[in-house]
Amino acid sequence: MGEVIGVGRKVKRGDCWWPLTLGRSYYNSLNQLVVEVYRNQDEDIEHNFEYGRQVMFFRTNGFDSIAYYDFSATVSYVQEHRMVVIVPDSAAVQQLQAAEQLGVQLSFDETTYRLMLEAIDRVSRAKNNRLAQLRDLFYNPGKEEKFTFAPMSFPWLNPTQERAVNEVLRAKDVAIVHGPPGTGKTTTLVEAIYETLRRESQVLVCAQSNMAVDWISERLMDRGVDVLRVGNPTRVNDKMLSQTYERRYEAHPDYPQLWAMRKALREVHGRRGSESYHQKVDRLKSRITELELRIHNDLFSQARVIACTLAGSASRVLEGMRFATLFIDEAAQALEAACWIAIRKAGRVVLAGDHCQLPPTIKCYEALKGGLALTLMERIVQSNPQVVTLLGVQYRMNEQIVSFSSQWFYGGKVESAPEVRTRGILDWDTPMVWIDTAGLDGKEEFVGESFGRINRAEAALTMQTLQDYFDKVGRQRVLDERLDVGIISPYRAQVQHLRRLIRQSAYFKPYRSLIDVNTVDGFQGQERDIIVISLVRSNDDGQIGFLRDLRRMNVAITRARMKLIILGDVSTLTQHPFYRKLYHHIQSLATTD
Repeated sequence: MGEVIGVGRKVKRGDCWWPLTLGRSYYNSLNQLVVEVYRNQDEDIEHNFEYGRQVMFFRTNGFDSIAYYDFSATVSYVQEHRMVVIVPDSAAVQQLQAAEQLGVQLSFDETTYRLMLEAIDRVSRAKNNRLAQLRDLFYNPGKEEKFTFAPMSFPWLNPTQERAVNEVLRAKDVAIVHGPPGTGKTTTLVEAIYETLRRESQVLVCAQSNMAVDWISERLMDRGVDVLRVGNPTRVNDKMLSQTYERRYEAHPDYPQLWAMRKALREVHGRRGSESYHQKVDRLKSRITELELRIHNDLFSQARVIACTLAGSASRVLEGMRFATLFIDEAAQALEAACWIAIRKAGRVVLAGDHCQLPPTIKCYEALKGGLALTLMERIVQSNPQVVTLLGVQYRMNEQIVSFSSQWFYGGKVESAPEVRTRGILDWDTPMVWIDTAGLDGKEEFVGESFGRINRAEAALTMQTLQDYFDKVGRQRVLDERLDVGIISPYRAQVQHLRRLIRQSAYFKPYRSLIDVNTVDGFQGQERDIIVISLVRSNDDGQIGFLRDLRRMNVAITRARMKLIILGDVSTLTQHPFYRKLYHHIQSLATTD
């Protein structure tokens, strides 16, 4: 029974779907055998499955035991509750169809790990080539080379954005666009890519996550750029799906002929004994290969931007390709080893991101000790600060919300655009509030390994605080103006508890479409009119755990456009200098208003 309880924990962490409903099996456009699976479980649990991840299937015998199947599979496509998984052969499909209680879980991602090790190995051994030059420049204070031309004017950008685009165009080796929250990093990067395409026929655009690749791809498509998306988009809409390699492959005029020939080949394999068998097989195989190459070459010759994750740049469909320029978006969230997978294909590199926001997720303590915690972007910022352009005007937050973040993280260099400086929901409202939860009945509770902590009393107060604010603003006005709300907690257990409270609340029923509840990571890159943060930690010895990662808090507090409400135990949190300074900053606003 212990094994099945372990499965329950994996389900809560988002690493497992159990129990499953098995859907149909078929060959996809890339001639891979796939099966569909559907999850039948709590919709509040956000899962960690995504394109390219390796998975294992298992079956359970009631509550007694778990049996894993001896084949590994790969995620081809995933939505909220439906997943398409590539399996090795029809025998695997038959095994799954025979099972009663079926589950699937993430397995150790050998492929990505192997790709990263290979990339690091190749980079360390590189000599007398472009890869070696870039490595030496990134690791040592050096003189990067630049083109020289008069600055170009982009009247629709602000001066720091305009400078960043010019620096990207001038760079022969490397450029970094450092974009603090709300400063228009994506706008600037899209402009830099657009201008680069006036000089180059094709560029490679990567990011660590599929979500980040989708975001930059959509913005490029809005700008009229032809994007070919290699991999599975998380933004499952027609616009995004129509750009994928797989969908375009299926839409190619030669594809029906290719499909018919593949089907014929499978049928010929079934009649193995006939005399003309080998001739037929050879003839069909060579014709199929010829058609596959023609479709592939057509797709890549049309596209101006090839977009994929960093690990996805090792895909066999990109084999042998080289690009003059590689753009890495959200580079501060990308593992250095993953960056080198893509850099091997490039002549120069442009990184965009913010190393004062969320770092990459590293689960291995040994890897942290080995230096993997330092991203390539941070390494270059330290060794070659002259290649960095800071975007210094933000368009999201009220001045009082951004001022603390600007002082603590960006040396006071981030200013507010005039149009957002005094933005607010109510006249004479204080944009930042800290509600002390020290005196509540009940403190934090620990609820299971790697699932985290929960503070039920603070969650109840969070609901009440938001309800009071809605009443103050006017309930109808919230609906009429569609004022959107983000409720953030660093702990997943608290997030799931808050989601349940929202769902059970009659008061919040009309507002559910306006309210999102998520972890800090879940809000990366997003913004809301009102942000409410539940910090959870409340104990007598000032233990705050991973709230010590201040970059995570920088993300949380900079999601709010007009109103930020923090709930936290002041006596616990202000033992740390960051939270003490933040608390005093907020108190000073209340006294000056």
